Amino acid sequence: MNRDPVLFQKSSSPRMEAPCNSIDNEGGVCLTKTADQHSDLLDSYVIISTASTVITYSLLLLVAYLCKKMWMQQSIIAKWAKIGYAGLVGTVKEESSKHGGHVVASVLKSHDVSHVFCLSGGHISPILVACEKLGIRVVDTRHEVNAVFAADAVSRLSGKIGVAAVTAGPGVTNTVTAMKNAQMAQSPLLLIGGSAATILKGRGALQDIDQLSLFNSICKATFSVSRMQDIVPTVRRAMQIAQSNTPGPVFVEFPLDILYPFKVVSDTFVKPGGGKAKTFAAKMEQFISNTYLHGIFAESAKSHDTAPLPVTRPTVADGDISLTVDLVLRSKKPIILVGSQCTLAPTPVNDLRRALEALRIPASLSGMARGLLGKDPDFQIRQARKDAIKEADLIILCGAVADFRLNYGRDFRRGKNIVSVNRDKKLAGLNAGLFWQPTLTLGGDPSDFLLRLEQKLTQDGYKVDETWVDAIQNRNKVAEVKNRLRAEEPTNVHLNPIKVLHELDDNMDDNSILVADGGDFVATAAYVTRPRGPLMWLDPGAFGTLGVGGGFALGAKLVRPDCDIWLVWGDGSAGYSLMEFDTFQRHKTPVIALVGNDACWSQIERDQTELLGSNVSCMLSFSDYDKAVEAFGAKGIKLTRDEQKSIGSIFKEAIRTSRGGQSVLINAFIGKTDFRKGSISV
Repeated sequence: MNRDPVLFQKSSSPRMEAPCNSIDNEGGVCLTKTADQHSDLLDSYVIISTASTVITYSLLLLVAYLCKKMWMQQSIIAKWAKIGYAGLVGTVKEESSKHGGHVVASVLKSHDVSHVFCLSGGHISPILVACEKLGIRVVDTRHEVNAVFAADAVSRLSGKIGVAAVTAGPGVTNTVTAMKNAQMAQSPLLLIGGSAATILKGRGALQDIDQLSLFNSICKATFSVSRMQDIVPTVRRAMQIAQSNTPGPVFVEFPLDILYPFKVVSDTFVKPGGGKAKTFAAKMEQFISNTYLHGIFAESAKSHDTAPLPVTRPTVADGDISLTVDLVLRSKKPIILVGSQCTLAPTPVNDLRRALEALRIPASLSGMARGLLGKDPDFQIRQARKDAIKEADLIILCGAVADFRLNYGRDFRRGKNIVSVNRDKKLAGLNAGLFWQPTLTLGGDPSDFLLRLEQKLTQDGYKVDETWVDAIQNRNKVAEVKNRLRAEEPTNVHLNPIKVLHELDDNMDDNSILVADGGDFVATAAYVTRPRGPLMWLDPGAFGTLGVGGGFALGAKLVRPDCDIWLVWGDGSAGYSLMEFDTFQRHKTPVIALVGNDACWSQIERDQTELLGSNVSCMLSFSDYDKAVEAFGAKGIKLTRDEQKSIGSIFKEAIRTSRGGQSVLINAFIGKTDFRKGSISV
C-alpha cells in the first residue's frame, strides 16, 4: 500500500476525486478527499488550529514565566525566556521612533561622557547618531584600535570613563590589543560593540562571531544586551564596574535589532507579515516572530534611572597607616616609588603632589606619574634609581609593581623594610617570597594612602633627613651632566638623538603634554625630557604596546585643547598610526609629532646583532614621513644634520603652526649611540 500522502486539488466536478501534484498557495497538506469531505475537514482544522494556538500561547506564557523566575540569567534559555515573557505580557509603542541607540546615548550623557570614539559601521549607527543629537562629540578614527587608545587617553587625563564604539566582527577584533593595554594600565573604559541580530546569532549572519569570549580574559566584565529594557541597567552596571576597585575595561555588545526603531526591525529582520496567517504552521511562525519582536521592544514596567551608580575603591586600614608611620619615623633613607595607579580618580593629582612635596621623601615617578612633581623637584629620583633602591632602608611602593620594571624585586635586598600598596593586593605582593619580602602588603588606593600618611607624619612633626635628599639630587646632577655631554658627541650619520631630545626639552612650553610611543628613541626621551606637571606624560604602561601614539595624541588634544601635544615617535611605531594625521586634520585637533628616524627597530637590532649575529627583520628605510602627512593637509618638516644649529627654532615654528590649527610632523633623521646599550626588551 502506498503510504505517501497526496495533496488535495479542487476539481471542476463537485463529486470528483483528483490527486494533487503540487502545493497550493496556502501550503496545505492532506490526503485525497471529496469536496464535501474536504469542507468538513477544513472546518474541523480551523477549530483545532485556533484551539492549538490558544493552548500553545498559554503554555508558552507559563513556561516563560517559570523560566523568568529561575536563576539562569546567563544562560541562553533564560535570555529567550525573558524575551518571550516580555513579548507576551509587555507593551510596545510600535509607531515610536525611539530606538535603543537613543537609550544608550542617554545613559552616556548622564555619565558626563563628552566624547565617543569610533570607526563607523551599520551595526552601531543608531548609537552614533543619537550621541550627536545629545551633544556628545563623535570622533571617528581611521582604525578601531586608535579609537580605543583615544578613549584610554581621555580616561587617564580626565579621570572619567573613556568610551569607544565599534561595529561587529572585524571592528571588534581590531580593538583587542588596545583593550588588553587598558587592562594592564588599569584604565576605566567602556567598549561598545555591535553584533548580529539576536534572532540571527549562530545562523551565518554578517560578521557574527562569539565576541564575548574574545574579551572575557581581558575585561573586568562583558555583557550582551538582548532587550531594550535591559540597556539602561546594563550600561550603568558596566560603567560602575569599569571604575570601581581596580579600574579596567568592560565590553557591552548590542545586537543591531535592539538599536534600530521598531518598524525598521520589523520590516528588515523579523518580517512577521501583515496579512492573516491561514495555516497552523504560518500562524505559529507569525506568532513566534511577533512575540520575539515585541519581546525585544517591550517597555519596562518602571522607568530606569540613568544616573551613575556609586563607584567603590579599596582603602588601607588606619592601623596599617600607623604601622607605616612608625617605619618612616625609624628610617634614615626612605624612598617612595610612585606608579601610574596613584594618578587614578578620585584623588586630585595636585593634592597628591602637595602631599609628596610636604614629605620631601625622595620619590621615583614612573608611568603616568611622570611629571607629577613638575619639571625640577630637588627630591625626585630622576637618575640612577637602582642605586637609590639599593641604598634605601625603607621602600614604599605606591602603585608600583615588582615586575620587569623593577627587576622582579631582585634589587630589594632582604633586611630592608618594604611597604607595598596597590588597589589589587595580588599585584602589591607580586614575586614576594621569591625575590623579595615585603614588611607590609596592603590592598588599597595608593594615592589615598599617601595623603593619609602625609597627614599623620606631619602631625608627628616628621622631617626627612636633608642630607639624604641632597645625595639623591647630586646623583641626578652628575648623570644629567653626562647626558648633556653625550648629546654633543657626533654620530656616524645624521643627528645625535640625545641632542634632538634635549632641544625638545629646552624649547617646549610648560603647557606641553608628551605622548610616548616607541622603543629606543622614546626610552631615551624618558631620561632626557622633563614633563612639566601632573598628567603631562602618556605612555602605554606595563604592556609596552607600540602604536598607542595616534590615538593617545587625539584623546589628549580633545581633553586638553589648550595644551601643545608632542607625540614622540620612533620610526617603527609611527607606522602603526600615521594615518591618524587625517583624523587630526578633519577634527581640528592639531598635534606635533617628532619622529626619531634611524631606519631601524634599534632597541631590538642592537642586541640581536651582537648576540645572534644578524639584523634580520630589524631594518627600515629613511622614509619621508614628513611628505606622507602633507597628503592629509598637515605640515611636514625634515630635520637633518644640516639643520643641527636651528633645531630649537624649528621646534618653535612647529609650535606656532600647531597653535594655528595645523598638525605638524618633524621627521628627524638620527644616527646611532650606545646610550641604551643592553636594553633589549624581552
